[in-house]
Amino acid sequence: MTHADWLLTTGERGNTATRLDRRRPHGEAWSEGNEARPLIHGAAYFAELLAAVRAMRAGDLLLFTDWRGDPDERLDGAGTEIGAVLCGAAERGVIVKGLLWRSHLDNLHFSEEENRHLGAEIEQAGGECLLDMRVRPGGSHHQKLVVLRHPGRPERDVAYVGGIDLCHNRNDDATHRGDRQSAPLAPEYGPHPPWHDVQLALRGPAVGDVEAVFRERWEDPAPLSRSPLARLRSLAHGDDPDAGELPPQAADPAPCGTHTVQVLRTYPNRLLGGYPFAPDGERSIARAYLKALRRARALIYLEDQYLWSPRVIASFAEALRRHPRLLLLAVIPSVPEQNGRLTRPMNLIGRITALDELRRAGGDRVAVYSLENHGGDLVYVHAKVCVIDDVWASVGSDNINLRSWTHDSELSCAVLDRSADTRRPHDPGGLGDGARPFARELRLALMREHLDAEDTGTRSPDALCDPAVAFGAFEEAARTLDAWHEGGCRGPRPPGRLRRYAPPELSRTQRALATPLHHVLVDPDGRPLRLRRRNAF
Repeated sequence: MTHADWLLTTGERGNTATRLDRRRPHGEAWSEGNEARPLIHGAAYFAELLAAVRAMRAGDLLLFTDWRGDPDERLDGAGTEIGAVLCGAAERGVIVKGLLWRSHLDNLHFSEEENRHLGAEIEQAGGECLLDMRVRPGGSHHQKLVVLRHPGRPERDVAYVGGIDLCHNRNDDATHRGDRQSAPLAPEYGPHPPWHDVQLALRGPAVGDVEAVFRERWEDPAPLSRSPLARLRSLAHGDDPDAGELPPQAADPAPCGTHTVQVLRTYPNRLLGGYPFAPDGERSIARAYLKALRRARALIYLEDQYLWSPRVIASFAEALRRHPRLLLLAVIPSVPEQNGRLTRPMNLIGRITALDELRRAGGDRVAVYSLENHGGDLVYVHAKVCVIDDVWASVGSDNINLRSWTHDSELSCAVLDRSADTRRPHDPGGLGDGARPFARELRLALMREHLDAEDTGTRSPDALCDPAVAFGAFEEAARTLDAWHEGGCRGPRPPGRLRRYAPPELSRTQRALATPLHHVLVDPDGRPLRLRRRNAF
């Protein structure tokens, strides 16, 4: 196996304007010698982030981007509010720079005021935090990254990339009892929605790549918003309109592990002037999936907040049609986050049509599940994870939909492990690639949690290495738990948290109304017209 079998080459990224690949001496589109660790659940991520930020000192550099930031969100108990922690770092002389999506109005169920409050607190403490609306109309900055650099102590350098925002709802753990600091979702999730999510901790040269992503956005000379009304509101609130100077980027941290990491992005074809670092947009997340899916032979394992859009799902369906033994397992939320009479069908229609397409292609080789905790409460799946044949793994902010692949800003990391996994089957895909420890253990860690595999003793956790065994274990656990519920929950609750997902039926009227709104509002297309016509990325 070579890196180019699975990862995008520089030319395949489709964006020659970025310095992301040019910054390496030989122009490689990935960095080698990294350590990538999955942090499953917000509680694990927040506790590690808190300790890392508290250990920073004057002259260190803290960079972050976020979709939403709640200044009062506690990282690990009272006194650890994210606003206070970031402000404390700035007051100690840490150089703190942040980019928050400016967001739409709160009365449209977005987070303009929360993001403004966090930004204002950081500015008052001596840091700098910009409210960034340099997006396509109707779009958002959805990247979630934190970079910590330590001049003179590069062994401490770390970057965090994934699906977890610094905001309410995210501080949950494996028990999935929910974050006590909660924002409302659909009522089926209760007052404290249980939340399932994943973040990556990166050490090694990839830290420099993630920092370069931040710097490209920070140095964009375009105004933070092109809306005259938004500019007037920003002026009235005293928002910082200009990006201050960053210190020169330090050399990348030294190699420290066996993981090759490729940083992938989505930027839209921004109207009325593109990004200087992506004038035609960038769709390397989509391109990376398309390339990896061409090598899928045994198992595609997905955890995704949305899993919709037939134009995106077509690539998964094509892989299933081409390879008759390929299995697809997906874990998604049971119901959409929005509950309105119009907004729920708008969200559901994309998923219904996408799952129909997958099942036409793969039949009973496609299985989709939702999660509940041990109390029977629905778990909101916010993770964005894909593992293919225990070789290629991706964790990021991007969902499986057209919005994430073309329209909003997104950030993801694909990981290939140089080491070979010694457990059987040694080569699930049969292409000579061999299973790799990072991808396999990420999949197993997630599956074990959903199956309660550590608690049952009925099956060796390593038996799940076999794709067919893993597929069957999910099916058996969900069937047993579904039957227990259907029988009135009598007797001990069976182990596991999996429920078979069955999309609801929508009436003809609901479909007719929801379909155009889904395409325009929920899942818009940010590609240039020439690519839309060919459904190319």
